[in-house]
Amino acid sequence: MKEERRNENSAVRINKFLSQAGLCSRRQADFYVEQGKVTVDGKTALPGTKVFEDQEVCFEGKPVRISSQTVYLAYNKPKGIVCTSSKEEPDNIIDAIGYPSRIYPVGRLDKDSQGLILLTNDGEAANEIMKARNYHEKEYEVKVSKRITNDFIQGMRNGVPLSELDTVTRKCAVKKEGPENFRIILTQGLNRQIRRMCEYFGYRVTKLRRVRVMNIRLGNLKEGSYRKLTPEEIKKLKEELIRER
Repeated sequence: MKEERRNENSAVRINKFLSQAGLCSRRQADFYVEQGKVTVDGKTALPGTKVFEDQEVCFEGKPVRISSQTVYLAYNKPKGIVCTSSKEEPDNIIDAIGYPSRIYPVGRLDKDSQGLILLTNDGEAANEIMKARNYHEKEYEVKVSKRITNDFIQGMRNGVPLSELDTVTRKCAVKKEGPENFRIILTQGLNRQIRRMCEYFGYRVTKLRRVRVMNIRLGNLKEGSYRKLTPEEIKKLKEELIRER
């Protein structure tokens, strides 16, 4: 009975296991399970299936294990690279980076945008970073198709109605930095948010580059290159995530 209780206490849900193994986010894991791509000891997993320490989990027939070493990378994504771990996408970010162990992107940066994106095999940290309710800051440099007015800056700051997403954006910090350039700090990550916000005011984004996620900065990282986060960056990142729990 004690052995059974110990095993039960050590069990985790299948989506959490796949996330901790660095395969994907919990949401993506649920999708893979629903598609029947995941097995536990040879049996097709179901949503909510629990995994015990001595069981074998496979994704598309290949074993998945939780790594004892966590990886945190900052990558300067070029235009044209898609933030997905799916091999069905020829321009996927995983192949572009070519990292030797399993990692996946934290959130998204659309194909036409460039700049900083984080990648990790730490599923729990990734989930916390992506939660919109945590108001994590993401900073962008943006260039638009025509001269910027003060009305445009004020409008962007005060919340923009996006009818196609049936929402109004959160108030945010926006600073004009040139005739056609501005800097914006968001605390949410709606689909193509900055582009949609600009279009509402009749502007078209011609260049969009993310330069910061929380305390992690792009700096002078060369486009198409990645670097490991420093111990100090990881420490500060985790401290902030812990405070929000």
